[in-house]
Amino acid sequence: MNSRTPHVAAAVAASGSQYRRMGRRRLMVLAAAAAAVLVALVIDVMTGPATLSVGQVLAAVCTPEHVEPAHRTILWTFRMPTALMAAAVGAALAVAGVQMQTILNNPLASPYTLGVSAAASFGAALAMIVPVALPLAVAVPASAFVFAMLSCMAIFAVARLRGAGTETVVLGGVALLFLFNSGVALMQYLASENQLQAIVFWIFGSLQGATWEKLAVVSCVLASSMVLLAMSSWRLTALRLGESHARSLGVDVQRLRLRTLALVSVLTAAAVCFAGAIGFIGLVAPHLARRMVGEDQRYLLPLSALLGAVLLTSASAVCKAVLPGAVLPVGIATAVLGVPFFAAMILTSRKSYW
Repeated sequence: MNSRTPHVAAAVAASGSQYRRMGRRRLMVLAAAAAAVLVALVIDVMTGPATLSVGQVLAAVCTPEHVEPAHRTILWTFRMPTALMAAAVGAALAVAGVQMQTILNNPLASPYTLGVSAAASFGAALAMIVPVALPLAVAVPASAFVFAMLSCMAIFAVARLRGAGTETVVLGGVALLFLFNSGVALMQYLASENQLQAIVFWIFGSLQGATWEKLAVVSCVLASSMVLLAMSSWRLTALRLGESHARSLGVDVQRLRLRTLALVSVLTAAAVCFAGAIGFIGLVAPHLARRMVGEDQRYLLPLSALLGAVLLTSASAVCKAVLPGAVLPVGIATAVLGVPFFAAMILTSRKSYW
């Protein structure tokens, strides 16, 4: 027997033990993030013009027939759909952001920076100033969804061009961002005073129009997208090691990029058409998750979703707490809180993780 065999076996055993410890630590991070989502949801439901206690919230959820009808109506008709919509939209934007960064190999890629949110804003503004046969409650999200999908299809078309690299796709997305921002500015110039107020309010992002039906649509798209993305988790993890490395492992890189971009397109369009252009969630949550669990998509994907839900739900609660009785657009809070948080995360990083 070779004298080095025991040393090799010991090294393999130590490596396996370290891998298991890392897996347990990542699972604990996921469990802590899930608990944070629940806490943020309870705080968001408690906050509002009529403040509810934790006991009233839990009683209305667990035994709704034994609480006052007013509390039951406030919780189940208004606050619960809004709070759950914040969690679903935050998770959707975070998942879209982390997958855009993965397939484009760019830390600045997100639905906001690649023009998808700007396209949805243009669609919503167009529906507000152009008379249509549909009610505004239907026309605005429908038009926002259509233009968000058109933006994603344009990015998809650029990605399919022969010889187009990730830099070309990112530059195409930035060009769309400026194009649709110009379109929104034109709509604002042409709008009446009331229409201008409605456009500006939608662009800031708001969750006040959340209903159980809209929540069901976003949740179904989010759940199906995450299942399909999870099925490609090891391919996406390999892609972050580099294109040549991924190809050596048998990954069809071009097909993986197009398939992931198609899923992200539908997911982003479903989120922004109901909640408006909410920035920084798709940028901050993936970077925060990546610092906690690394590039392994088995952990990075669900943790990004959970952190996105925590961030947007917390922002919703902050909006209601800062101006009691008023409706402060949640997009303002994500921008105000997101910029210093993102800057602090970058400046305090002791090592490069990208």
